Amino acid sequence: MKPLEILTTRGQVFAWLGLVATLAGMVLGYPDVTRIGLLVLVLPLCALVLTRRRSPTLAVRRLVTPGRLQPDQRALVEARFVNVGRKTSAMYLAEEHVDVHLGDRPRFLLPRMEPQEERTVRYPIRSAHRGAYLLGPLGLRQRDPFGLTYLAVRLSSTTEVLVLPRVHDLGETRLRPHARGSEGEQPQMVALHGEDDVSIRNYRDGDELRRVHWPATAHRGELMVRQEDRPSRRRAVLLLDGRRSAHGEGRSASFEYAVSALASVARTLLLDRYVVHLLTAQTVRDGTAAHPVEIDSLLDLLARAVTEQDVQLEPLASAAHSFTAGGVLAVAAIVAHDAEELRHLASIREHGARASAFVLDRRSFAGVDPDVDQGAWAPKAAAEPTGPPPPEPAPVAPGKSGILTDAGWQVAACTPHTPIPLAWATLQARSNARMVS
Repeated sequence: MKPLEILTTRGQVFAWLGLVATLAGMVLGYPDVTRIGLLVLVLPLCALVLTRRRSPTLAVRRLVTPGRLQPDQRALVEARFVNVGRKTSAMYLAEEHVDVHLGDRPRFLLPRMEPQEERTVRYPIRSAHRGAYLLGPLGLRQRDPFGLTYLAVRLSSTTEVLVLPRVHDLGETRLRPHARGSEGEQPQMVALHGEDDVSIRNYRDGDELRRVHWPATAHRGELMVRQEDRPSRRRAVLLLDGRRSAHGEGRSASFEYAVSALASVARTLLLDRYVVHLLTAQTVRDGTAAHPVEIDSLLDLLARAVTEQDVQLEPLASAAHSFTAGGVLAVAAIVAHDAEELRHLASIREHGARASAFVLDRRSFAGVDPDVDQGAWAPKAAAEPTGPPPPEPAPVAPGKSGILTDAGWQVAACTPHTPIPLAWATLQARSNARMVS
């Protein structure tokens, strides 16, 4: 930092006045004026030298309890400061850089600290909006007693705070099982050459090569593996529409609804012993979509999910084909924005398999604040004043969303005032009615 950047306006004025008075006293022959000028000039210079020598020798470590927050949950941050230098540290005014969604920036005074001495400062944080936020860097400010110098530095260490998406209770009703076969669903095909007791399915990452069924592989033109034992757990694929062109710019209420819907469905399916795969633009790119996720890792992924500009549904549909080939349950949260994109998604459902979609009406979400209005997505408590009953999910209009229904998907049209449990119950009822019919 340059010296002129450390001097405050008052310090620069003192320096110039001292210089002018010193020169004037020397030229005019007034020793007293020269002495006064030197005194005024030396004062900011001394403050400047002392300030530059007292560079901060502090380290900070933060402990957030709890480290993973529910929306509107309060957390306590313990910031522990240690003087790692060999001399006593100066007194600083500290300001923590905190995301605006976590609350106001805390400011506090750090007293002088001896070498290896520790100080702990505690402050609360809270967020109503899911996401991954950083605490830090920490800003330190120092002024001399005369206000002639100002030193501002940052401690670069940061700590991540994760706010999970809202998860709603979808009830105790379980999905009816499908026909027996691969993944607990309809089997894809029967083994060739008389091995009728062995079913065949597509190869997945992690399958052993000794289980590859070469006659079926040659017949199909892709790797197929033996499925000697029917797995006891069924498989589900969750697809999140992350198109910014569909949800809109900025923080979108429709995207928050979609994230909360899939998080709630995932929790229900995992409790029902499903093996769950999450397909987003990010998990498809980094290859983690191929691995099943548990509830904690899934909520972490959804907490970090964001809309992206150049994202389409076609890559998600292509990635989903490797799972849905065996009749795997598919659940999507999408915006009926582009007919061609919906055709890619509709094609992943195979005959006899179950596929459901939360179809979000983008126009109804326009102008909705995702921080304020997320409470409308959950059913109201019985103790609250009763008003008009919550609207039922609207019938699917014969438009773009009709592409999904024509392909056998069960669709629930959702607005900001459609509780997620009600939309899920509607999807279950329609799916079960289709099976009975």
